[in-house]
Amino acid sequence: MKITLSKYAGFCEGVDRAYNMIKKMASDPKVKKPIFVLGALVHNEDAVKSLEKLGVVTISGKKDFFSAIGGSAYGRKDKIGTLAITAHGMGPEIYDFAKKKNIDLVDTTCPRVIKAQRLAKLFSEKKYQLVIVGEKDHKEVKGIFEWGKKQAQFVKKENDFKKLKLDPKKKIAVISQTTQNQEFVRHAWDVLRKKYLKVEIVDTLCLTTQNRQGEVRKRAMKNDAVVVIGSPTSANSTRLWEISREINPKSYFIERKNQLKKNWFKNCQTIWVTAGASTPKWIIADVIEYLSGLE
Repeated sequence: MKITLSKYAGFCEGVDRAYNMIKKMASDPKVKKPIFVLGALVHNEDAVKSLEKLGVVTISGKKDFFSAIGGSAYGRKDKIGTLAITAHGMGPEIYDFAKKKNIDLVDTTCPRVIKAQRLAKLFSEKKYQLVIVGEKDHKEVKGIFEWGKKQAQFVKKENDFKKLKLDPKKKIAVISQTTQNQEFVRHAWDVLRKKYLKVEIVDTLCLTTQNRQGEVRKRAMKNDAVVVIGSPTSANSTRLWEISREINPKSYFIERKNQLKKNWFKNCQTIWVTAGASTPKWIIADVIEYLSGLE
């Protein structure tokens, strides 16, 4: 049995940067403690737990954040020492509030997400009608939406094009969630260009995401089975599995090796393994070790 690992598997640059920043801060005596992270730093339970062992506290949402200001979150008596923004980014409200309350803030937002945020802000200031190709309830998209003064419309699937309420006489700007399916994003560009004359499109897709998706489309056809490692809450991991499943029915989505089943790989000669941008290398190594043992 031949097992091949994707060359793009695991932490992307943005996640790796965020994870190492927080890990370094946790051991730095100059950084005010405790460190609170607004939302899961990465969409991987094991990676989050590894930071929690260093004393980093995850705040699930804005409600818990405002509660933590008074030191009441999770039964803690100590107030926030340092607040960290995850790689997915946040809207301007949190930055303004942290500044007002004199809370130390560290921003680990992925540079590619920052680009999308700034474009949303710019287009809203120029009075463009903004269309975001992405999942309305995803953390990254929520932040982009807030930077765009909460005036954007969303496209996630084919039916959403019919729901758009755009004035054809006014300018339209189109950006996307950085981890969206690149084929659907380009389809959205084509649909909007054909229907409206005043459309300005900016490619905000992450290059690493595009590379991962392009690779899975090729490898899913050439291998007997595909294993995608990632969290169900991870947009980019889920997207990889969805793309692979459309091509190869023997595509399996797992978080860690104990979810693998031997019968999945019966009569398989080749297995290709990939992992989402939030999957730590030690989890990938465990999966490869398990699959290698099937031989």
